[in-house]
Amino acid sequence: MNNFIIINLSCFYYKIHASLLGCAIFQIVVFILMKKLIIGATGSIGSAVSKNIQKNGGKTHLVGRNESEISTLANELGSTFTVADVLNENFSEKIITDLGNEEIDGLAFCVGSIDLKPLKLTKKSDYMQCFNLNLISATEIIRASYDKLKKNKGSIVLFSTVAARKGFLNHSIISSAKAAVEGLTVALAAEFAPHVRVNCIAPSLSKSKMAAPMLKNEKMAESIAKMHALKRIGEGDDFSSMVNFLLSKDSSWMTGQIIGVDGGRSSVA
Repeated sequence: MNNFIIINLSCFYYKIHASLLGCAIFQIVVFILMKKLIIGATGSIGSAVSKNIQKNGGKTHLVGRNESEISTLANELGSTFTVADVLNENFSEKIITDLGNEEIDGLAFCVGSIDLKPLKLTKKSDYMQCFNLNLISATEIIRASYDKLKKNKGSIVLFSTVAARKGFLNHSIISSAKAAVEGLTVALAAEFAPHVRVNCIAPSLSKSKMAAPMLKNEKMAESIAKMHALKRIGEGDDFSSMVNFLLSKDSSWMTGQIIGVDGGRSSVA
């Protein structure tokens, strides 16, 4: 006669198999439920990604700079979290310290900016800040979390923009920074293979706090929507399933890819 006891302790699952053959034999199998690390979790894309992972039974560690917003989202999803600004020194060490012994097998860096100026109005500091936010901070958290990701055959998802490859007026700051993110993607995909996969999503404009100044004018929003083959502005949920796919084992033969999720803006609009 066999007896099975399932004990659920946080993210550890113990299965004890007791077989009575004159003496008790115990077999313990441990399953560790890995977490996904979401940087920029309170943004339109980051929050949608976090909710999608939770909806599909996954666990997350959320990172955001606004304590009220990140704690509210974390409580909603039952997630652990870190309050950190990626532009602050040692932010990545704070995140890894908060994670402690918890295991991660995915990292989504959902951080971005919209910096639009004609070149003649730009300053060196504009480029430096944009590169620090979009590129340098990504390298910092990837470096800090690499050992955990390698141990668990993990996956990294970065974000670029359709403007990195398609020329738009007044986009020199953000286009160059995000083009660097695409370069980082393919370089790290080569460097980390076969242990950690690295892919990148290149979105077009989506509804977010960052984009609100551009979209608050109804006529402007309609005009931007018409520039896309699918005739609408993107939303956070348009990206969340793709991120979840790229972080999962379902995409285990994909690395070094730049994937457009842009309503057709990059190719047919």
